[in-house]
Amino acid sequence: MEFKSFRDFYPYYLREHSNSTCRKLHFVGTCGVISLMLLFFFTGNLLTLLLLPIVGYGFAWLGHFMYEKNRPATFKHPFYSLIGDFRMFWDILTGKVRAF
Repeated sequence: MEFKSFRDFYPYYLREHSNSTCRKLHFVGTCGVISLMLLFFFTGNLLTLLLLPIVGYGFAWLGHFMYEKNRPATFKHPFYSLIGDFRMFWDILTGKVRAF
């Protein structure tokens, strides 16, 4: 499936995250990524950068393989999926997407 824009991709992304536990795990992983980026900014510790993909993908992929039972969109649409993670995080924070 090809998408011409993120706007076209995002509804697909949300359908691929219909399980609330998967969305919660994405939310926790994105919180972890943001925390690690802030920690790197304030400390300059390069280890925090190495942990970014482990934390970000770890929680997300756990949600997909254990709860959603699908393949993460990252495999076919890595850039849009990264944007989608942060957009869904924001939409959960603002109440546009339910997770909790």
